[in-house]
Amino acid sequence: MILKLDLGEQSYDIVIERGAISKISSLVPLDRKVLILTDDGVPDEYSKSVAAQCKEAYIVTLPHGEASKSFENYKSLLSYLIEKSFTRTDCMIAVGGGVVGDLCGFVASSYMRGIDFYNVPTTLLSQVDSSIGGKVAIDFDGIKNIVGAFYQPKKVIIDPDTLKTLDKRQLHAGLAESIKMSLTSDKELFKIIEESTDIVSDIDTVIVRSLMIKKDVVEKDPKEKGLRRVLNFGHTVGHSIESIENGRLLHGECVALGMIPMCADGVREKLVPVLKKYGLPVSIKLDRDRVTELVTHDKKAHGKDISAVYVSKIGEFKMIEMKPDEIKELIGRCFN
Repeated sequence: MILKLDLGEQSYDIVIERGAISKISSLVPLDRKVLILTDDGVPDEYSKSVAAQCKEAYIVTLPHGEASKSFENYKSLLSYLIEKSFTRTDCMIAVGGGVVGDLCGFVASSYMRGIDFYNVPTTLLSQVDSSIGGKVAIDFDGIKNIVGAFYQPKKVIIDPDTLKTLDKRQLHAGLAESIKMSLTSDKELFKIIEESTDIVSDIDTVIVRSLMIKKDVVEKDPKEKGLRRVLNFGHTVGHSIESIENGRLLHGECVALGMIPMCADGVREKLVPVLKKYGLPVSIKLDRDRVTELVTHDKKAHGKDISAVYVSKIGEFKMIEMKPDEIKELIGRCFN
């Protein structure tokens, strides 16, 4: 299946096809220098398969985890591109999860004012969410995604077969992003996830429905001026938890926790059992003052108010401006 993300001159295809990595040369022009960025949590068979189809390939493998999305790695990759004499006609390909995609895209966006960038997401989280939309970034001074850009890939290639190497925790953490989108925009998708007896067999449907939600939102609001903030549901508190936990919890697990305070009681009653079903966390001990401090430093804060997404009914949402003390109260009511 091919979905087209329509952004005028920046439009691109999202290819969803099992086995796509093994024939990527038919989808991406590889008759040039290609830097393939991956991490050591991704089976090397994927990056090697891509490299074997390139005229001149260079594979850079980083340690897995959020810590790799650093200013130091950003600088190191720019130096490597210069060392290997990459030009504007060459390209970068991310093969991995959201960390790899964010870093690779940000480097591509700034090297020589922008070179071609292709995303080959290999985790469920990146396949349903972070691989499309053009938000690329690194973490800085302890704040997630605070330095970045909007830079669209030339194409996204999603091969669901790559999910077979994910452990259950990683798969379910990625599913949290689909749960997020279902709560705000697709009650039928929530029902599929809620009632599934084998999520692996339903995963293609989950991927496509999730991508259609994000595609629609990004097309209407490519640079997050309004509607696109709906994709931040669960992230206002979730990003702060992620900063505090410092790698102990996966991104999707933090999003799962972040959704709980930001929905009505009736929605929460449906949400919590679904999170538990997939082994996602539903409780945590938090320093409410520290969470509130981090939330106010987040890029979704405007002055003293915080722009948050609230779900009062499954499949629907509203944008609300909240005071830090209101966030603090919600956290206390749900977790402590």
